[in-house]
Amino acid sequence: MSSDKYEFARSPCAVASTLDIVGDKWSLLVVRDLLRGKTTYGELAESLERIPTNILAERLRRLEENGLIEKNAYQQRPVRFAYTLTAKGRELGDVLLAMVRWGRRNIPGTQNLDMPGGSSRKTRPRPASAKR
Repeated sequence: MSSDKYEFARSPCAVASTLDIVGDKWSLLVVRDLLRGKTTYGELAESLERIPTNILAERLRRLEENGLIEKNAYQQRPVRFAYTLTAKGRELGDVLLAMVRWGRRNIPGTQNLDMPGGSSRKTRPRPASAKR
């Protein structure tokens, strides 16, 4: 971890500080899609949840500003960018996996969207005896 000074929005609490960066309704879904191989604005905009384009643009800007993604121009006229996760952004994969596990255990009918090509499958609710 860097020893640089950081200006906390609310407090030095790790949970609060992380939520200040990715705790909105859309940011982790963008990270999810980047982890699944989407790279362009158009691909991200076509996600199942249909993030509004103005919000997508803002979330991409915020994720880049916080060092979670980087963008590289792949076309000049008009300029178009490919987005990729940085090492810092890829670390959120563990957070997403924990959310998937929690959702599968606690939200009946939750679907897995981690399959290549965007296909999904419903997960079966765990029997009460298997729940912890």
